[in-house]
Amino acid sequence: MTVMETPTTDSCAGPRQQDRRPDGQDKYTISEVAALTGLTAHTLRWYERIGLMPHIDRSHTGQRRYTNRDLDWLDLVGKLRLTGMPVADMVRYAELVREGDHTYGERFELLKSTREDVLARIAELQGTLAVLDRKISFYADAGQPLASERSR
Repeated sequence: MTVMETPTTDSCAGPRQQDRRPDGQDKYTISEVAALTGLTAHTLRWYERIGLMPHIDRSHTGQRRYTNRDLDWLDLVGKLRLTGMPVADMVRYAELVREGDHTYGERFELLKSTREDVLARIAELQGTLAVLDRKISFYADAGQPLASERSR
């Protein structure tokens, strides 16, 4: 698989579908979400505090109750983090989503700009990979006897 291909399975996605509860029965505690996503409870609370997470419902005792939709959002946030998008831009994107459909244009521009940054990083990494491949090839051949020595 090349860097430009998309894998058929998503290894850095959120919880697998079979780990999720059916819609309507999808009330997860913060510790369950932490276990499902690999994020810490501290990170989840921070995301909420800075406005990166939408409002999280609470139980009658004040415990956070996440839904499958929240898990989907956390999956997207994880992908945005992988792109190298600054937290401020992720928060801005979250604000735009909450503001509604009239923000599609601004969301489009933000994601398009991030995509261009990712493509530039991929190109840079491909150049770095080519250098590594040349070095590996050199060192693989360096330990081999010369052709003149092999014929003796």
